[in-house]
Amino acid sequence: MSNWHEPILFGFTLITFVLGISSIIMSFLPTPEGVNVMQSKVEFGFFGASALGLFAVFVYALAIA
Repeated sequence: MSNWHEPILFGFTLITFVLGISSIIMSFLPTPEGVNVMQSKVEFGFFGASALGLFAVFVYALAIA
């Protein structure tokens, strides 16, 4: 019961990885004509890159925990 933070940290790690990869995949998908295409691609790419950066921090935290 003393290592309760590791499963929670693993859950956060998994969530950030899935959100990062899905955001990057969504940035490559075609968007409808009425939407500002470049803005949505940049936003999804930024969210994906920042989530993968946070994923790297969580992996490091798991490695030293």
